[in-house]
Amino acid sequence: MINSLSLFKLWYFLATGFGIGKKFSFIPVGTVASLVAIPIWWGLVYFLSYQIYFIFLIFSIVIGIYLCEKINSYIGMHDHQSIVWDEFVGMWVTLTVIPECSWFWIVVAFLLFRILDIVKPWPISWCDKSIAGGFGIIMDDILAGVVSIYVILFVMSI
Repeated sequence: MINSLSLFKLWYFLATGFGIGKKFSFIPVGTVASLVAIPIWWGLVYFLSYQIYFIFLIFSIVIGIYLCEKINSYIGMHDHQSIVWDEFVGMWVTLTVIPECSWFWIVVAFLLFRILDIVKPWPISWCDKSIAGGFGIIMDDILAGVVSIYVILFVMSI
């Protein structure tokens, strides 16, 4: 049987992006996590259908809300830098419109997502400041991903 300490360690390991948020605290961990999200995404879309990928993405969002809520309440600080599961999810949202073999668009998606996640223009900033807990931690990154999608699709259509 899993005891509560072991379960918490598992939550923390996942919320910190398999330990990335803890090990790389001396550099911008959100950027590192967003980079790590790319090969994970590539592996998922290469080996799975897009339907299964979207199920995985929804599952990652739901699990992420729970993980971020648990770790957020334990740390006692909203969206602590060590929590990077939200960057994974935001990057995976952004990459949903990118063909897996297009490195140019993958780089554009990465840069655009990171800029929006760091600068946090409205409504991303509103979401970041106004929605508490795990839902708020995940939602600002999802919103940055959605805005990134719109910008990418607009540029692709030109």
